[in-house]
Amino acid sequence: MKKSWEIFWRFLFLGCISFGGPAAHIGYFQRTFVQKLEWLSNDAYAKLISLSQILPGPSSSQIGFAIGLQKAGLAGGIAAFLGFTLPSFILMYWLAVSVNLDTPANWLISVSRGLKLLAVIIVLDAVITMFRSFCKDRLSVLIMLLSILLLVIYKSFYTQMLVLLISMLIGLANNQIPAKSVNISQILKKLSWLPLLLFTSIFLISLGLNQYDSFAGLFAIFYKNGSLVFGGGHVVLPLLQTSVGDTLTEQQFLFGYVAAQGVPGPMFTMATFMGAQWMENLPLSGAIVATFAIFLPGYLLILALNNSWQSLVQHPNFIGASQGINAAVVGFLVLALYDPVIISAVHNYIDLGLVVIGFLGLKLFKPPILLLISIFILLGFI
Repeated sequence: MKKSWEIFWRFLFLGCISFGGPAAHIGYFQRTFVQKLEWLSNDAYAKLISLSQILPGPSSSQIGFAIGLQKAGLAGGIAAFLGFTLPSFILMYWLAVSVNLDTPANWLISVSRGLKLLAVIIVLDAVITMFRSFCKDRLSVLIMLLSILLLVIYKSFYTQMLVLLISMLIGLANNQIPAKSVNISQILKKLSWLPLLLFTSIFLISLGLNQYDSFAGLFAIFYKNGSLVFGGGHVVLPLLQTSVGDTLTEQQFLFGYVAAQGVPGPMFTMATFMGAQWMENLPLSGAIVATFAIFLPGYLLILALNNSWQSLVQHPNFIGASQGINAAVVGFLVLALYDPVIISAVHNYIDLGLVVIGFLGLKLFKPPILLLISIFILLGFI
């Protein structure tokens, strides 16, 4: 109990100051838990980062959960999740119940316009970064283009699932990483099968639930999207857009996405905002269900792989499959950059100019995200 409490308050502190997205969170964790507290070695931490990049889910939160899990078991993992997520949850819930995006006041329209322009810059930067990381050869570029083509033909959650499956198979078939002395049977023996069974069972049940006006439907939407978010928090944008587009307005959707950039802690708490907006009569319940549902898949997978992940991340088939999937999600994000992000934000040459200037400023000067948000809110009023 004492260990779990220490884990909770240390992650709570980090949840209050961790601005800047997953990459910054990984730096905060490294300084706190590797350098200062020495809870794990640099090598073990590097492998945790590799695992979080390969598995679906919120990468930095999965790392935090795994650190808590190794320090104090399941109670430690839960303590890490609650501590790191609580500040962001509170802020996103407060925004959800404080602003009325259906009939917005003039000041809110101005704020929303500025934040939409900022969203273009953030997603464009994510597209370029992910393209450089995941599309390094002709095959990965072709996978990316294939994912764009299929989603242009028919944009739906199930098309996205099909694209991820095809990309995974292509990655497996064309894997050229030399085999290492990693025995797959030994990895399978170390798997925790109950969490893996729960992950799979809940996912399959979620596919059949489409009751948009119920808590079961709300849980299903966010769980199945949380199960397919490969490549980082930005990828949740195109996945959620195809799932909640008929329930939330474009204004609500993009406001929640950009707001999640400006609060400390995990980006996945955009689900907090969307769940509260979705269940207008029971906003707190909606926020809790959506938040729990989108984080749960990633944590179940960490539990399943807790004893085998150090070997798994070295297996060539696992690496090849992840390379195919990561190339596909770049295509998802390219489409999301165009629709809804650019379409909803850029209406004239002035908007385009502000986006270009803002993007160049981001790349040249790397200002803090809070400074960017403040600038673009001011521009929205001007």
